[in-house]
Amino acid sequence: MTSGQALEEAERRLAAVGVASPRVDAEWLVGKALGVARTALYAEPERELSAAQAAELEHLVARREAREPLAYLLGEWGFRRLTLKVDRRVLVPRPETEVVVDRCLELLRDVDRPAVLDVGTGSGAIALAIADEHPGARVTAIDVSPGALEVARENALMAGLEVTLVEHDVGDGLEGEYDLVVSNPPYVGPEEIETLEPEVRDWEPRVATVGEEHTEAIAAAAAGVLVPGGRLVVEVADGRAAQVCAVLRRLGYEDVRSGRDLTGRDRIVEGRWSSAQ
Repeated sequence: MTSGQALEEAERRLAAVGVASPRVDAEWLVGKALGVARTALYAEPERELSAAQAAELEHLVARREAREPLAYLLGEWGFRRLTLKVDRRVLVPRPETEVVVDRCLELLRDVDRPAVLDVGTGSGAIALAIADEHPGARVTAIDVSPGALEVARENALMAGLEVTLVEHDVGDGLEGEYDLVVSNPPYVGPEEIETLEPEVRDWEPRVATVGEEHTEAIAAAAAGVLVPGGRLVVEVADGRAAQVCAVLRRLGYEDVRSGRDLTGRDRIVEGRWSSAQ
């Protein structure tokens, strides 16, 4: 089988099971099996696959047919300027979360050495991106999952970035003083899980996905550790920005606002903790 034939066959199989981007995913998988970049596939479409390469490709395509996320098959995923290790212990970093980082960096722009807390860090995407793009930031990242923290530590080591990683449940409260608290918390309702794409429903960790109550718990705990004028930034579910804004106002946050993601949906909510409280 040639690489061109392998690409066509992989695309056909992935399209048949409803993968949203079968051609692109096929390119990634064939490239991984051959150990080449996606673009190289078009330079040598007549390249013959070895028996080992064909077996590896079959294994990868079968896993993707089962709707295992592409990022898990590749073992890594891009997030802003970083390439992060990802597997079933963590969520796949998403473009909308890059916008969360944008907003954090804007709020921290004039603070030389801000103290930042990332609640529910997962792969470390938000924490590491802030540390990478605001070199003066002193970033602490917490997660309840030991497995997620193992992934985050590997990512910090690979990126050469210093982030303090701590196993901690926000339900037990927070300690310290921070200029900014940020989180991409679980926000899917239990009744919604069956409506999600199989990649999320069947493969990504439920502890990082399900639980609408976590947003309010994080906002309440953050109020106890934010310095006067400190900011909270959270990613929220589509359609729930107004609800989360109301929660923040009820908790005493000021200058509460929502922001849009790359598709124009209100998915980012922020508030300032008043110096008067």
